[in-house]
Amino acid sequence: MDKLKLNYFVDALMTISFFVTAFTGLIIFFFLPSGVQKGGYQVFIEITKQTWTAVHNWSGIIMIVLVLVHFILHWNWIVSATKKLFSKREGGKK
Repeated sequence: MDKLKLNYFVDALMTISFFVTAFTGLIIFFFLPSGVQKGGYQVFIEITKQTWTAVHNWSGIIMIVLVLVHFILHWNWIVSATKKLFSKREGGKK
């Protein structure tokens, strides 16, 4: 797989993972408050809080891994851009 396709694949998966993490986080925050509900499990659209939390946690872990892969794939650009940004300019101009 060439680098362009690999970057696209990693970025697409990272975007999907971000949206899953954000969506499940909002569901947990707004619709499944902390604490134990009397009489059973907390459920939102037929899915328990435990399942929402598991999906949220795993999609977050996947996103972290993909962000690390993204940084590795772009490491040369990061180093080059950092050097260019913090290097002294010629002629004393900024």
